[in-house]
Amino acid sequence: MEFQTERLVLRPYTLDDYDNWLSQFKSRLPAQHKYDDGRPINISSFTKSWYRNWINGFQKLAQKDEMYILGVFRKSDGVNVGKVELITLLRMDYHWATMGYSIHNQHWRNGYGTESVTGATKLFFDRLNFHRIELHINVDNIPSIRLAEKAGFTFECVREKFSYENNRWNDFLIYYKNRSY
Repeated sequence: MEFQTERLVLRPYTLDDYDNWLSQFKSRLPAQHKYDDGRPINISSFTKSWYRNWINGFQKLAQKDEMYILGVFRKSDGVNVGKVELITLLRMDYHWATMGYSIHNQHWRNGYGTESVTGATKLFFDRLNFHRIELHINVDNIPSIRLAEKAGFTFECVREKFSYENNRWNDFLIYYKNRSY
């Protein structure tokens, strides 16, 4: 499963991507805000063997239609700039999922987040037959809210005490997009 946008390629990670993927983690800047993990303190656990198991897990989840994780690669030089993920919430009569996204912070402010989310949304609607995709966003995550709006998602509501993080239940903003037929 691969999708190309004007500047990006979205596709499953392969074992050949390991060095590229690892170098982008090593190149991350310190955290820029509270929702940015920044540069990992210790990357010694990110071995090639760990990476192989990590991507094999993605393949198994995709085969079960539970989760799809795609690396985001720049067309011009193949650099891994981030990832998008889609988690199936419910199929049956709904074909409903939630999408997450992450761009390595050294690649921010280039439009890669919006371009990858827009491309992934099209891919997940057209190839995987989802009808509704939601973005679940912390109420104070302004960069993610801007990305959702730029990518054409519509604000729906605040889900109160929706997600358990940092030892408490937190409110989340829900943005959505439905497939057009």
